[in-house]
Amino acid sequence: MFFKGGRAAKWSENMFHQEADTGVSPIQTWGEFEQQFWLHFFLVNAEADAINALEGTSYHQGNQMMNNYLDSFQALVSNAGYMDPQTLVVKFQQGLRLGIQNQIAIMPYGRPADTGPDTWYRAARRID
Repeated sequence: MFFKGGRAAKWSENMFHQEADTGVSPIQTWGEFEQQFWLHFFLVNAEADAINALEGTSYHQGNQMMNNYLDSFQALVSNAGYMDPQTLVVKFQQGLRLGIQNQIAIMPYGRPADTGPDTWYRAARRID
């Protein structure tokens, strides 16, 4: 079954409760389902939401695996329209776990350039 966790689980549970309470499903057709799905799960303004996320700390790596962090980071910068290499490096570096940040900062040689996001991504993967 889909909708097992997070927002999707809460939404589908609410739909089932509405049906149990009224005896009628709140969604009668595929079109209604599609409309409700888009309304609840797709961002109205993906660019603004991505920019806001990147200006805060919610995008930081935390306990995420590096590949997951990198995938979500790259999706955010793409949605935000960020293209300046130095901005990408600064945002990526800020979101990394402190231990990884420090190891990259003290690399005796081969430290990635502050204008080379791809080299930062590779270095972070190696260290992780």
